[in-house]
Amino acid sequence: MTEALDPLTKELAAIAAAVAGHCQPCFTYHHKQALAVGASPEAIQAVIELARAVRSAGDRHMDEFISRRMPEEALKTSAPGAAGEQPA
Repeated sequence: MTEALDPLTKELAAIAAAVAGHCQPCFTYHHKQALAVGASPEAIQAVIELARAVRSAGDRHMDEFISRRMPEEALKTSAPGAAGEQPA
């Protein structure tokens, strides 16, 4: 079967996924692989910046979602350390 993505595109996508997914071992591996298949430092930086933007938007939207669903007082009492609760 023919691959739908060329090796360079696959490695750049993997770097972006690693950044968005907070996976340090994945990033290290795919950064090395991307360089091996000819990725430029500029292309790698571009996908890192894109993944950071996607990740931060997702984090922001999740925070807004939680705020809309949970009364502020409930968030304060359910926070780690509230009412003698120990953080995980």
